[in-house]
Amino acid sequence: QNLDPETLCRTMATCTPENAIIVNEAATTGLAWNAQYASQAAPHTMFFLTGGAIGQGLPNALGAALACPDRRVIAFQADGSGLYTLQALWSMAREGADVTVVVCANRRYRILQVELARSGITEPGPRAQSLTDLTRPVIDWVALAKGFGVPACSVRTDSELADALKRSLAERGPSLIEAVHASFLDAGCDVIETCTLPAHRRAR
Repeated sequence: QNLDPETLCRTMATCTPENAIIVNEAATTGLAWNAQYASQAAPHTMFFLTGGAIGQGLPNALGAALACPDRRVIAFQADGSGLYTLQALWSMAREGADVTVVVCANRRYRILQVELARSGITEPGPRAQSLTDLTRPVIDWVALAKGFGVPACSVRTDSELADALKRSLAERGPSLIEAVHASFLDAGCDVIETCTLPAHRRAR
């Protein structure tokens, strides 16, 4: 089944290991996690936004991994806010931090589109739409992660996400999984070719 907020959060809940630390900066995708699926996952600790600022997800995940090296950290990360502090991936690789980054790739600043609607702008003009769009060109999260030394792959379905999570959680060190939303696929946009996480890292 193609990924949307419901299927993505449900798969995350199924795969979350007991005593994990989840840093939730998935923005609009993460709403389903907070409302329903967090309670269905194994017991875990969760950090999430308390205000309107974005960009803290990746560095918070790194800090959690360094503070609690005996626990697995999952960074549940929106693609837009993840771009604010992308360099945290390099620090994860440098420190060998046990962080699994799941990037919710809807290719837009969806939270800003929500704020426009809250302001009464129900039909944004082409300029406003362009400013909240993350295509032209599509951001290649797999290439970005690898450039910082973090193994990465891209998935489009719940079964692909489950397989990628199981592989990542079974290995030491950081990895990144780009979870491409069905809404992006339905729009007929190009998608970066999928790949598999390498098997050369030592098992947990």
